[in-house]
Amino acid sequence: MNGDWLIRGRDGLLSVYLPAGDALLCRAERLPGGSWETARTVGGDGKLLAGAAVGQGADRYAHLVAWRQTGSGEADLVHSTHYRPRLAPLDWQPIGHPNKKGARTATPAVAVDARGRAHVFVLNRGGGVSMLAQKETGGWGAWCDLKGRSVQDGMAAVTGESGRVELYAAAPGTLLHWRQEEAGEQPVLAERLETSVRPGTLHALATSAEETTLFYTDESGDLCAWRPGGKPVTVLPAAGPGPVAALRCELDGHDCTLLAQRTEGGRVAFAAYPTQEESAGAWWTESGPLLAADAEAGLVTDADGRVTAATLSPSTGRLLLARRKNEPGLALEAWREV
Repeated sequence: MNGDWLIRGRDGLLSVYLPAGDALLCRAERLPGGSWETARTVGGDGKLLAGAAVGQGADRYAHLVAWRQTGSGEADLVHSTHYRPRLAPLDWQPIGHPNKKGARTATPAVAVDARGRAHVFVLNRGGGVSMLAQKETGGWGAWCDLKGRSVQDGMAAVTGESGRVELYAAAPGTLLHWRQEEAGEQPVLAERLETSVRPGTLHALATSAEETTLFYTDESGDLCAWRPGGKPVTVLPAAGPGPVAALRCELDGHDCTLLAQRTEGGRVAFAAYPTQEESAGAWWTESGPLLAADAEAGLVTDADGRVTAATLSPSTGRLLLARRKNEPGLALEAWREV
């Protein structure tokens, strides 16, 4: 999944989204902190292609986007809204193709603005970025070409605290940043940064009233943080090859950014530092059992405001969960399979 696959719904229940073959599955808590339901299929029986995305708005509704085969060598994007974790998501609805028709291009990215409108970003046939946004009155607008060249798969969409949507993407030797200048406007390419980026490692997080932070791994293996308008900062060496999960939360009364990543050795590692103060330093602490090679880490705060970590393996469907203990520091309760 592109986006935060572990989320807290409007009713406080946690849920996860899991790609499984030609379907997308979801699981949810029955009660906050309690047992979980078995997995169910999102959006009906239609068969999906690889690469789905999720975005969540301030209303805590989840917006899901995926590719679906439509004919020989052709596909279109489909969208579903999931209002509450224990309710069934809406059926998949087609929203088109950035080039009107054609094959699947790349994994989409989704962000939801302050008014609950989903913004879908995807690569077009020319290697640039196209966007489709919901109208406030319902339905969808027209596809917009946001430009770009040789943009790589694995874009990161994020909504700032202002409610405006931003997009980060990588191209060879370059990071690209698009942002809305005003709510509801088409995002514009605001900045290009020359830097090396490992594909598939982008993760964006709102970190202040006006700024978002992009986390990525550079070609030397360092996990870096970049806020547009400044220079990237090395946070610490990446724990593993995959994407990092990031959560802004309160730890012992301090505004902190918590990071989690599957390590080279197969466990999950955590690091925390004061938000936007990367110079304060951070270090990894490993936790939990050995994980499958495709397992990824997720972070969220639960209905009681407690930091909750999860790991999920698409190949096995194994979901592990651990909550922070009610004591100083970042000690976790025992990991449990759900």
